[in-house]
Amino acid sequence: MILPTYNEAGNIGPMVEALDPKLTHEGDRILIVDDNSPDGTGLIADEISTANPRVEVLHRARKQGLGPAYLEGFRAALDGGAELVVQMDADFSHDPAYLPRLLAASELADLVIGSRYVPGGGITEWGQVRRLLSRGGSLYSRAILRVPVRDMTGGFKCFRREVLESIDLSEVAASGYSFQVEMTWRVARAGFSIMEVPITFRERQEGDSKMTTAIVAEAAWRVPILRLRRK
Repeated sequence: MILPTYNEAGNIGPMVEALDPKLTHEGDRILIVDDNSPDGTGLIADEISTANPRVEVLHRARKQGLGPAYLEGFRAALDGGAELVVQMDADFSHDPAYLPRLLAASELADLVIGSRYVPGGGITEWGQVRRLLSRGGSLYSRAILRVPVRDMTGGFKCFRREVLESIDLSEVAASGYSFQVEMTWRVARAGFSIMEVPITFRERQEGDSKMTTAIVAEAAWRVPILRLRRK
C-alpha cells in the first residue's frame, strides 16, 4: 500500500489506523512516501512507523509531484517483493473500506481501478464545475487514447507485480494527476487486463486540495503526446 503525502499531518495517522485492519496477510506493508512536508507529516510518519512495524517511510528531499512519488514507491515495493501494489490518496478521498473490493478483483484482472464512473460509483461534496472537469478529463483522455476505461483519472488502483515489472517506469513522464492517465494507458497498451470496480469518491477530510491550474494544463497537453507515441 503506497500513500504519497505532502502536508497531510491531520490525515496520515487516521488513514494508517483505518487501513491496518484491512491488510490481513502477514507480509502486507504500508509505505508512506513523503515529499519533505513542511507541516511535519514526515515526522509523524516516522513515529507511526516506530510504533507499527508494518509501516515504512520513504523520505524525499522536496516536493516533485505525485507521479515521481508513486514511481519511487513502486520501485521500493517491487524491491521489497510485493505481489500486489495498491496506490491511494492519503486524505480519505479514497475510502479504505473499498480496499477489500480492489484486492478481491485483483484475482480477476491485472489492474483494478476504483472507479467513480461505472454503475454504482459516484462523487460526493463536489460542485458542478469540479465534477465537469473530472468527468470531462476522463472522457477527453478516453477518446484521444482510445482506452476503454471510464475513470481514466482515477487514483485508487491495485497493480499486479508483473504489470509494474513490464512497464518501463523510467519512461513515465507525467508528474501531476495526468500520471494516472499515463499509467492506465501504458497498462492497456501492454495488453494487460483492466477492471473497474465502483467507489464513491469524497472530498478530503483535512488540509487543502493539491489541484492547480498547472496540473490541469499538464494533463491537457500530455494526453495528445501519448497518442502520438502510440502511433
